[in-house]
Amino acid sequence: MLLELHIEDLGIIDRLDLVFGAGLTVFTGETGAGKTMLVEAISLLVGGRADTGRIRTGALETRVEGRFVTGDEEVVLCRVVPADGRSRAYVNGRLATVTQLAELGQKLVDLHGQHTHQSLLSASVQRAALDEFAHTDLQPLREARARLTEIDASLAALGGDTRVRAREIDLLRFQVEEILGAGVSDPAEETSLEIEEDVLADATAHRHAAQASVEAINEDGGALDLLGSAIAALQHRAPFEAEVMRLRDLIAEIADASGRIRHIGEACEDDPERLSEVRERRQSLRELRRKYGESLTDVLAYLDESQTRLEELESFEVRVEALEKQRLTVARNERSAAKAVAKVRQAAAPALGKAITSHLGGLAMERAVVEIVVT
Repeated sequence: MLLELHIEDLGIIDRLDLVFGAGLTVFTGETGAGKTMLVEAISLLVGGRADTGRIRTGALETRVEGRFVTGDEEVVLCRVVPADGRSRAYVNGRLATVTQLAELGQKLVDLHGQHTHQSLLSASVQRAALDEFAHTDLQPLREARARLTEIDASLAALGGDTRVRAREIDLLRFQVEEILGAGVSDPAEETSLEIEEDVLADATAHRHAAQASVEAINEDGGALDLLGSAIAALQHRAPFEAEVMRLRDLIAEIADASGRIRHIGEACEDDPERLSEVRERRQSLRELRRKYGESLTDVLAYLDESQTRLEELESFEVRVEALEKQRLTVARNERSAAKAVAKVRQAAAPALGKAITSHLGGLAMERAVVEIVVT
């Protein structure tokens, strides 16, 4: 139901706002009063052809907006036709295509007379009306047709062209072998290699830093001596008993840290050969990421997908045979369901025709007869 209509710069209309009440609304007037422009405005809202010749003289664009309600849902459609460009469409304030506008319009509006949007002329609408009248169970037919579509898509995805399939198999084999040959298994390998390269590339400096740190802690006048002096100054003084305990614990922790620093520093050995290996490995992993994903996780995911696809292609004949068997079974089900639906429709068609005919007398069409034929 159309609730409101807003028109700007269409034909002879400068600006018009209409709010429709319940029931029937009739516009009357002499030729040229603008009745056609109202129909034109609604036609634009439901995806009709945009004609720049309809823009009001001197205006830059025509704008039409309509507020509709269908069931519990409210929809606002808008169409803008500029004088120097393509028209724009909006649904509930968001950009949309004219096709989307037309699809919505079919559900919201019937424009009678020129048959532009007369839904009863659509075979699909006629079938839907007959099925609603007959309470036709369409579920088995819909499920069978959906399954046929899935099977056909699977067959198409397998690739019916032998040469195309062979080329894809060769490419996938190369890619799978390249990734497997690289021995990638740990997504965090690059992070580990980066740390190792940093250690190897600056091993001498790391050792010197460790040595300097250990000396600062352990030599005469170092951190441990200074902490010992601090403890001695506070020894046997009751207010500081707890703090003396903390300082003793701190000395133990620092001594332990000093040992670990010495051990790590001694492990930082110059190894040009290993450094070269690490750098080469990092470069090979970068090459893999350049080809197959942003991260090693993506590379491993691509490997899984490629192996699955390769198995499908290499087992092509078996897969095709299985799918073809499924298709034959589903096609039989689809034909059976279609026959059942056709039988229900054919049985209900005369009754629907009579029911419609019985109402035509009240519309001053006493001799009119509606006959529904299912083909």
